[in-house]
Amino acid sequence: MFDMIPDMAAKRADLSPDRLAFNDSASDRDWSFAQINDAADAVAAGLVAQGLSEGDRLAILCQNCAEFFITLFACQKTGVILCPLNWRQPAPELSETVAQVGVQLILSDASFFDIARQVSETIQAPLMSLQKDLTGWIAKGGPKITNAVPATRPWYLLFTSGTTGLPKAVIQTARMAWANCINIGQAIDIASTDRAVCFLPLFHTAGINLYTLPVFLSGGTSIILPKFEPDVVCDLLGSGRINQFFGVPAIYQALSLRPDIDTIDWHAIKCGCGGAPLPEPLIRVFAEKGAHVLNGMGMTETGPTVFLMDPAQAEAKIGSVGKPQSLVEVRLEGVTDGTEGSGELQLRGPGITPGYFQNDQATANSFTADGWLASGDVARRDADGYYYIVDRIKDMYISGGENVYPAEVERCLNSHPAILESAVIGVPDKKWGEVGAAFIMLRPEARINPEDLRPWCRERLAAYKVPAHIRIIDDFPRTAAGKIRKPDLREVFDNA
Repeated sequence: MFDMIPDMAAKRADLSPDRLAFNDSASDRDWSFAQINDAADAVAAGLVAQGLSEGDRLAILCQNCAEFFITLFACQKTGVILCPLNWRQPAPELSETVAQVGVQLILSDASFFDIARQVSETIQAPLMSLQKDLTGWIAKGGPKITNAVPATRPWYLLFTSGTTGLPKAVIQTARMAWANCINIGQAIDIASTDRAVCFLPLFHTAGINLYTLPVFLSGGTSIILPKFEPDVVCDLLGSGRINQFFGVPAIYQALSLRPDIDTIDWHAIKCGCGGAPLPEPLIRVFAEKGAHVLNGMGMTETGPTVFLMDPAQAEAKIGSVGKPQSLVEVRLEGVTDGTEGSGELQLRGPGITPGYFQNDQATANSFTADGWLASGDVARRDADGYYYIVDRIKDMYISGGENVYPAEVERCLNSHPAILESAVIGVPDKKWGEVGAAFIMLRPEARINPEDLRPWCRERLAAYKVPAHIRIIDDFPRTAAGKIRKPDLREVFDNA
């Protein structure tokens, strides 16, 4: 699918220069497509003036804003690789993350500037202000850039921890973005007249790609909120200002509990969901109000859209993530194509990442010998060709739409002087979908109150990674080879 792709911001500015691309709620500013492209040209010139060139890495730490996307398009113009950072993480975690890829410059907004300064000092990279420096570049302007973009050149990196607990940088490309635009755009009928809201964090593939970037590429409008603000989101839904909406299950759970939910005309809104399966009771709550919330499935490595349920079968096949979308091939390991069965979900197509940045071993481990991405998920295909995600092969669990890898949490716990060994599993939670349950074995003669471990973990981990349940045990159930039997820990937790 294409070797070269037109500059996205420049092409959109040429096609619909005066149409509204973004309304930035924090600054109360409207940005047309032409203004976004002009600003991206200016930021591109600013990056070059700072000595950055193709292949260099630029970290950005900020809440949602139009300037993030301006920077994203500036990076596409220059070949600089953008590295969005998770503002939920403390400085030590962020420093470890950026050290993996060798960042040359950090941009931060005022909200996180102190944290960014700590990271800057740790990795010895210059720090610049989104409000001061980037705004100055935009005011100064820059020469027009309309160069075609290499389709598979790294554009930005999204960080996701592996089972080792160390961050991996998933390469995102312009070709992946266009494939996702087609996959999700056809699934939910994105049009130039559509209006969406961007509130999911932009260090996450959903924040960028569900649906803000596809809406931009289609000529539609996105209202950008700094973060999820229930009152503002409900006002937007109720006022009719948006007609496309995507959220993770925790968002739908929060909306379902609001007293003003019945003031919203859900028939007029197309609703998608991902990050974790939407519970059946919640699907029915919204269906009764006229909303067909369509479950989907994707990964950071798939750009992300792979599956999305169709409205016609949404209630008949509750729990399904639908069928594979237009620009992705799917197979189940050990299952003949077109037949019913379960197996590891494997994926191929233009929306699949070329791999992990500067991590050849992780890339090799994630792809089959014949080039398919091994998802690590077990999926089931029914007689009608609809897919269901059965279970995760890996130990990862999803809390409030965020992936949590137990090995990372265990690594943190094991660094505590009183802890000899730990094991973490994901357990059901009504609010967050899943939360962590940690089992710890203390060093001889050590004593600790489990409740004291939570603030200790919070200093070193993002809040959603901190275990909600912590229990001290004398020893772990183990295999003959000495490995901890995590399924047995689930029984211990369930029976407690």
